[in-house]
Amino acid sequence: MKLSEIKQVLSEREWKLTKSLGQNFLHDGNQLRRIVDAAELTKADKVLEIGPGLGPLTELLLEKSGEVFAIEKDERLVDFLCERFGLKSEPDKTPDTAEGAGQAVYNLCMLHDDALDFLKREPRDWSDWKLVANLPYSVASPILVELAQSPKRPKRMVVTLQLEVAQRLMAQADDDNYGVLTLLVQLDYESRNSFKIPAACFFPAPDVDSRCVVLQRRAQLMLAGEQRAAFVKIVKRAFSQRRKMMLKLLKEDWAADKLAAAFAELKISPQERAEKLSLEQFVELTNLLAAGNS
Repeated sequence: MKLSEIKQVLSEREWKLTKSLGQNFLHDGNQLRRIVDAAELTKADKVLEIGPGLGPLTELLLEKSGEVFAIEKDERLVDFLCERFGLKSEPDKTPDTAEGAGQAVYNLCMLHDDALDFLKREPRDWSDWKLVANLPYSVASPILVELAQSPKRPKRMVVTLQLEVAQRLMAQADDDNYGVLTLLVQLDYESRNSFKIPAACFFPAPDVDSRCVVLQRRAQLMLAGEQRAAFVKIVKRAFSQRRKMMLKLLKEDWAADKLAAAFAELKISPQERAEKLSLEQFVELTNLLAAGNS
């Protein structure tokens, strides 16, 4: 869908875009194709798209994959997409429903819902799916964390994000952008690739720079399931006050003697701040602190 076509649709329907929903539509064909190429789709793939907008990315995803499940919060856009792709207007259906909104020319299921609410409300098996989406910037981080922390997380996530969020996803220890989001996603995903998408490729052009990031699910789990809650607790507490020594912060949740023993065994200075520890060190610390009762 070209920029002129987007403007025509908005004009004909007298639609005003909602800034709070992050409605900046990516229209540049080259960038859309780069996103789809980065997903490495085949007809065996199932794709989750969040925030399809007017459907330019959706159209390419349908060409390359076997199935697309799109979640859109704006009811006006849901109706438009159902019309565009010849779907029955049953946006409350999901892929697990026998009679869904995807029983048409395209293997597309359209859901009218708040994506983050849906993911929290209806946990499901996404392990054979790929997330490919231009995520609404206001909720991109919690959506990624929700999916990454799911026991049945997607095998690949190709997402367009605000540059600042992309930098946090790809950060390493001792980087300014390194923090809670970094660790909660990197625990299960490796960053494979990224590329900048100029603001001029969107309508309306956002006030921030954007970047598409490719995240691939790790082949091996770094932590067992029962230890993951401890990891989240440690990371969030350690970064709750970045300038403070993490040992002092962790004492709010863990016994001082156990912390001292763990820090000594891992050769972590008692004066160290959280931003200095690598993902691997946080994993090792979790293994030690989660052993037995805290």
